[in-house]
Amino acid sequence: MKPNTKSSITLPAHELRLVKSLKARLRLKSNVEVVRKGLQLLQQTTDRAALKAAYRKASLAARTATRAEVDALDHLAGEGLD
Repeated sequence: MKPNTKSSITLPAHELRLVKSLKARLRLKSNVEVVRKGLQLLQQTTDRAALKAAYRKASLAARTATRAEVDALDHLAGEGLD
């Protein structure tokens, strides 16, 4: 799409009311800014969800490896205490 290209979409009445309400609440100048803000928030949310999933997977892998190491070395914990 070219820069400064005009585009328009028709929204159902209830969605248009929502856009206008958000425009006033967020103190934005145009309906387009409301849509842009919504798209930015959606992108941040999905990026955050992907990051959380990757962290969860890495945490599980580290936890499994740590448990295996602790189990392998557990017999050494009481050695030499007599």
